[in-house]
Amino acid sequence: MHAGSQQQRRQQRSYQEAGFGQRTVFGARLSQSVLVTQVILAVNVLVFLFTAFQAKSLTNNDYSSFFQYGELYGSATLGGGEWWRVLTSGFLHFGPIHVAVNMFSLWMMGRSLEQVCGRGRYLALYFISMLGASAAVLLFDDPQKSTAGASGALFGLMGAYAVIVLKLRLNPTGLIITLALNAFITFGIPGISIYAHVGGLVTGALVAVALLYAPEADQRRWQITGLAIIVVAIVGLLVYKDSQFAAQTCGLVPYRGLQLYNCV
Repeated sequence: MHAGSQQQRRQQRSYQEAGFGQRTVFGARLSQSVLVTQVILAVNVLVFLFTAFQAKSLTNNDYSSFFQYGELYGSATLGGGEWWRVLTSGFLHFGPIHVAVNMFSLWMMGRSLEQVCGRGRYLALYFISMLGASAAVLLFDDPQKSTAGASGALFGLMGAYAVIVLKLRLNPTGLIITLALNAFITFGIPGISIYAHVGGLVTGALVAVALLYAPEADQRRWQITGLAIIVVAIVGLLVYKDSQFAAQTCGLVPYRGLQLYNCV
């Protein structure tokens, strides 16, 4: 509690010195609340426990039918119209280590970002980053691969953090170490979705730019407009990709008890 209070005071001083008074660089009032981060973390853990219970296995929870109907599978989404997967996949994890690492990262990054952004902007940052990560997978990855996890949204938080560091001209050492470590994980460990990580990172940075660089006059309206443009652009790319996918030769094939589209 004491360490958190010291961090909050340092954060307040840095914003005030940058000329933003009692408000943060995002235009939100400084707050101690991290309710949104807590709720997102709890939902992820509960979803994991439910899939593990349904699959009767902590390590093979992806055999849960709930997991299989929520994971991001390109052929099911683009070919089958199951668009809920672009968001539900962000709450599913392959095993206890996967969920533990992601939730630890969420707790470490999410708390300070929620306080800086405010609840509404933080929610927008998190979910638009998740959407961007899923879109990158659907646009560029193998449509027959399965993807799940909160890491796309978490990389979005990292992208936003990078923009904040540049905006306030803060010490970039921590950011550089974090990005280097995650780059090693992304490109050095097999099975990691590179497209989800890069897509989330880029989207989160764009969201932060839209929020941070909005004109001070009527700032909220400009921020909403910027976020809307990003979402419309992502959706437009997905619609275009879907139209391309539909033009291919597709057929239903069995996959872990499901009937999914396979296109060539």
